[in-house]
Amino acid sequence: MKRIFIVIGVVALTLSFTTALHAAEKGKGTGKKGIQGMSQEELVKLAMSAAPEHISKDATIMVPGPDGKLVEAKKGTNGFTCIPDVDGMSVPDPICFDEQSGKWVNDLMSGAPKPTNTAPGIAYMGRGGWHFEKDGKILMKNETGAKAMQEPPHWMVFWPFDSKASGIPPMPNKLGSYVMWDGTPYAHMMIYQDPKKMK
Repeated sequence: MKRIFIVIGVVALTLSFTTALHAAEKGKGTGKKGIQGMSQEELVKLAMSAAPEHISKDATIMVPGPDGKLVEAKKGTNGFTCIPDVDGMSVPDPICFDEQSGKWVNDLMSGAPKPTNTAPGIAYMGRGGWHFEKDGKILMKNETGAKAMQEPPHWMVFWPFDSKASGIPPMPNKLGSYVMWDGTPYAHMMIYQDPKKMK
């Protein structure tokens, strides 16, 4: 029974995650079609490209069905879930995340005051991703006047981080690590390291 609830939770989380982000960023790409028109095989391959092979090969893969809602394309066994796109931009940004990351993202999407994950969550974006900047700060969501910035391949630790306490910068830098959304309950670590090159 616990297994069933975990699966249902992952499906619900993934649906809310993708739907909310796609709705927020609709039309913000450069005119290219992103994942539109891709076959299921191509979407699965794209989703799996987010994480190291030893993780993605045993992960649950969720892809958009004909109605745009996510459906399970492959059942996993290691607690990770991979989807082919997050932000709906012209360049897809697939992600693979574990159960604790799932809790963190679900809390973010539902507007919870702070994340409820009880251990650090790990997520991989092996093809990079996107964030929005305005007035020298990274925004938690897109807004008028913000600029879309493409991130290089990276992985994330969803756990409380504080830039001042840790000495880790709050913005992207040449060192390759920074605290995104510093000063908020959803501050987390970004590491510019290609997950596909990790052993």
